[in-house]
Amino acid sequence: MSAGEAKAGATSDGLAASEIHDVLRNDRRRLVLERLRTGEGEETVSDLSEHIGEIESGESPPPRNVRQSVYVSLHQTHLPKLDDLGIVDYDPDAKTVVLADNAADVGVYMEVVPQYGISWAEYYLGLGLLGLLALAASAVGVPLFHQLPPSVIALLLSGCLVASAVYQLLKQESSLLHRLRGE
Repeated sequence: MSAGEAKAGATSDGLAASEIHDVLRNDRRRLVLERLRTGEGEETVSDLSEHIGEIESGESPPPRNVRQSVYVSLHQTHLPKLDDLGIVDYDPDAKTVVLADNAADVGVYMEVVPQYGISWAEYYLGLGLLGLLALAASAVGVPLFHQLPPSVIALLLSGCLVASAVYQLLKQESSLLHRLRGE
């Protein structure tokens, strides 16, 4: 694919939507990214193989042949592909992996359809609706809510929204945080 073709469907950071979908289409690549997003940073290929092998086999520890199969496919195929796309930094000599700049692009797609629970968008929608219901309850005189002035309800809701946004920002290691830290 030429640079011009890649940019035609590219996101703001340069990855084409088709590249992101190709990455997420594979279970092992998706599991690597989930593990790196929720982990403490750098992971070894061995640890990733163990983790993915447990998920695929349903056994802990996973059978040796499963772990070996995962290890080889990560080392030879999946991690180099993610590294070429700038999603991870893979050191094949040290056998370590860490998220890179373009991981945020892929993370957005992973967030939109969460495997379990609700997405952040659904959470914020629910929090906003809860605030509106509390304000409406205060306005019509519902006993507990009638005692609270609307400004207090608005302040509590705003505090919850800010706290949630800060938590999300820290949990997802946003690219904004990386830029602020100078990384």
